[in-house]
Amino acid sequence: MRGGHPWVFAESVRSQNRDGRAGELAVIFDRKDQFLAVGLYDPDSPIRVRVLHTGKPQAIGPAFWKQRTAEALARREGLFDHETTGYRCINGESDGWPGLVLDRYGETEVVKIYTTAWLARLAEIVPLLSAGDRLVLRLSRNVREKAAERFGLEDGRVLRGAPFSGAAPFLESGWRFEADVACGQKTGFFLDQRENRRSAGALAAGRQVLNLFSYTGGFSLYAAGGGAAGVCSVDISERALAGARRHFELNRRHPAVARCRHETAQADVFAWLREAPPRRFGLVVLDPPALAKRESERPQALGAYGALMAAAIGRVNKNGILIAASCSARVSAEEFFALARQVARKSGRKFEVLKTTGHAPDHPAAFAEAEYLKCVYMRFPE
Repeated sequence: MRGGHPWVFAESVRSQNRDGRAGELAVIFDRKDQFLAVGLYDPDSPIRVRVLHTGKPQAIGPAFWKQRTAEALARREGLFDHETTGYRCINGESDGWPGLVLDRYGETEVVKIYTTAWLARLAEIVPLLSAGDRLVLRLSRNVREKAAERFGLEDGRVLRGAPFSGAAPFLESGWRFEADVACGQKTGFFLDQRENRRSAGALAAGRQVLNLFSYTGGFSLYAAGGGAAGVCSVDISERALAGARRHFELNRRHPAVARCRHETAQADVFAWLREAPPRRFGLVVLDPPALAKRESERPQALGAYGALMAAAIGRVNKNGILIAASCSARVSAEEFFALARQVARKSGRKFEVLKTTGHAPDHPAAFAEAEYLKCVYMRFPE
């Protein structure tokens, strides 16, 4: 904790003066009974305390939360202009708000809660978090049952502003998008891949593009806008593919998007790579969901990543590019990049690593477990 780690696990607690309730402040003392830290107590999680402050004692109240909000927003000052109105405002522990993220989509904001510790404090923090027309609550799966039982809260509830149905419009690099903030994955969109989408668009000119695990087609649209001759979006969810088609319609006024032929395929990506007709692409984007959420799943995830990359390389044509990403925190960047090189060597094709990337600037990672996103760009000249 003195080194800045923000979690205290249940098995690390030597003793406590009484049972605690979710959301209470837990004051932590060292072996000499000196103040060490204060954090939010969560009896429902293996992460028993999520640290808010270390060092000297400090009052935790409205002034504290207001300052934390201002500090998080200040870190993003100057990052975005009027052409990007979708971004992360608070990134959990890395912004001093453990177990909570806040995303903005135009005039709609979404707060996502990953610990029951925040549920009892929503009335206290909502006025500080919301600056837009609407604030929507999203709940991770592990807290939904407790939220309903104890507080009568459900995933997708509007906490502030008028109720609405449909999606929240926003801009990213001038492109028009819509986020399914009530039901979509994460908070409705994958804001963390913004920089990689921009890079993909810059590499797409004249190429046929394959977007695997496309979700609502963020990479697909950027590729079309970058001059791709055609784009194929593959995802198992028809709802996601409908979102991808919608995003192309929203941006048809752009000549490059209007010219690009966009096709969608509803399929399990693993099966599609095995069974789809042999066809190669100038740019392949491989961005699967997290394949290892627990340490025990890590070996299996590495095998799955390897199989996906091998199959994807088989779809890359001469002088084509593979963009492969992982959002599994359990798989380190070093492991993932080493695996990509190993799989490329086994393919028997010459290759070069163009670059590797990590987190977007609005998604800072202040400790090891927060470093989940990594991406590698590889070109195959033959």
